[in-house]
Amino acid sequence: MIGNEPATAGHENVSARPFTGLRGAAFRGYRWLLLGFLLLGVAQIFLAGLGVFRLQDQTLGGAGGDTAFAPHRTVGFTLGGVALLILVLALIARPGARAIILSAVLVLLTSLAQSLLAGLAGDHAVYGGLHAFDGLLILGIAAYLYARSRQRES
Repeated sequence: MIGNEPATAGHENVSARPFTGLRGAAFRGYRWLLLGFLLLGVAQIFLAGLGVFRLQDQTLGGAGGDTAFAPHRTVGFTLGGVALLILVLALIARPGARAIILSAVLVLLTSLAQSLLAGLAGDHAVYGGLHAFDGLLILGIAAYLYARSRQRES
């Protein structure tokens, strides 16, 4: 204590200690991977638009659709792998229960939901819309996690 003030005066959360050692390295990796994930997400949106406008007179189910969306599909699977790495680093760094749960949700949405919705979109267009909405939700979760990790750093 300093004077009559407790040593924690002015601190919002006493448990928000700086990360050190392995946890610190994992937390820094977690934060950087989240930033990379967000940048890949921006590229993913661009590639989806590029694929749509490349189709022109081609059909989605034909060979043209497979070629037009190949980069989008590849980046999507890459995002699933990055999401898994984010979860592993979150488990090591232990940035909080909410961050770990949302990291797990990120894995499920990128790896399972996106593929499922994209596959179903061939039969019903509403699933294609849900695929796009899920993509925005994924980026929103990643942005939230990144912003929280930046707050935790300061």
